Amino acid sequence: MLAMKRNSRLPLIGLTMGDPAGIGPEVILRALNRRDVRRAAHFILFGHEAVLRRVASAFRIPLPAWQKLDWHSPLLPTGPIILVETGRCPDSLALRGKPTAAGGVCCAEAIDWAVAYAQEGIVDAVVTAPISKEALHLARIPFPGHTEMLATLTGARRPVMMMAGAGIRAALVTTHAAIEDLPRLITRAKVLATIRIVDADLRKYFGLRAPRIAVCGLNPHAGEHGLFGRQDMTRIAPAVRQAQREGILCEGPIPADVAFTPAYRKRFDAMVAMYHDQATIPVKMLAFDSGVNITLGLPIIRTSPDHGTAYDIVKKGIADPGSMAAAILVAAQMAATRQRRAR
Repeated sequence: MLAMKRNSRLPLIGLTMGDPAGIGPEVILRALNRRDVRRAAHFILFGHEAVLRRVASAFRIPLPAWQKLDWHSPLLPTGPIILVETGRCPDSLALRGKPTAAGGVCCAEAIDWAVAYAQEGIVDAVVTAPISKEALHLARIPFPGHTEMLATLTGARRPVMMMAGAGIRAALVTTHAAIEDLPRLITRAKVLATIRIVDADLRKYFGLRAPRIAVCGLNPHAGEHGLFGRQDMTRIAPAVRQAQREGILCEGPIPADVAFTPAYRKRFDAMVAMYHDQATIPVKMLAFDSGVNITLGLPIIRTSPDHGTAYDIVKKGIADPGSMAAAILVAAQMAATRQRRAR
C-alpha cells in the first residue's frame, strides 16, 4: 500500500465520482471550484479523468489542477488534488442521463477504492457522489444503496444513516424499507442499537460531551397509549428506558409530527426516526440544497450529498453543488474532531 507524505494539516478526503451518467461529476467539479471547500481539505478523487473532462468542457466549468497517481512511486503526490483512475469507464457514459450496467460498475469500483484507502488510513474521510440503485441492479451488484455496501466493505454490524441540515440531525432505525414492513422491522434491539450509535458518534465526531437525543414514535401520537398501535409502548419505549439506564440522555417516544418543530430542535442535538421519510422530509424541506447524508456506525467517516443522480437535469448544466460542498465540509469537520479527540 502507498505511504503518505503529507505536507498539510488539512484533512485528506476521498471523493468518489458517483454514477458517471448522473450529476455526480458536475457537482464535484463545481464544489472543487469553491474557495471554502478548497480551504477545508485536500482530496483524492476516485473516478475517471475522461468523464470529468467531458463534463467540464460541456458546461465550461474550470477544471481543477490535479496530479494523477503514479503507481511506480511508493508515495502519494503532494498536491491538493490527486486523481486515481479506478477502472475502465468510457467518457460516453458522461451526460447519459439514465442508469446503465456500465455506470453501476463504475460506481462500485470507485467506492471499493475509496473505502480501501480509508481503512488503510490514507484518507481521513470519504465523501460519495450519488449513485443509482437501478444501475447497481443492472450491473448485478447486490446492494440497494451506499449504506448497505459500505457496511459490507467495512464489516460494520449496524450502520446508521443520519440526515443533517438546517440544524437538524435525524438518524434512522430503518432505511430503505416498505412501509408495510415497518412494524416487523422496528424492534427494541434495533432502536436501542441506533440510540447507542448516535450517542457514541456524536461524541466521537461532533465533540458533544453529553448528546441529547429525541426518539420519535412510529404511529400517530406515538401510539396514543396503544390506541393506534402498540409498537411505541412495547418496543420503542423500553429501548429508550434501557438507554437512559446506560446514561444516555434520550427521551421518547415523541410524536413525530412535533419532534422536528423549532422548540424540540432547540432541546435536542439529534433525533432518532423510525423510517426513511420520517427523517428525510423535514431535512429536505429546510435544507434541500445543503443537506448531508452521514453514515454512523462505520469504522470510517463517510458523508454524501442529500440528493440522487438527478438524471432529468444532467444535460442542463444547472446542478447545484451546495449539498456536495456541505458534505465535504462536514466530513472535514468530523475528521478534525476525531483527530483532536485522539490526541
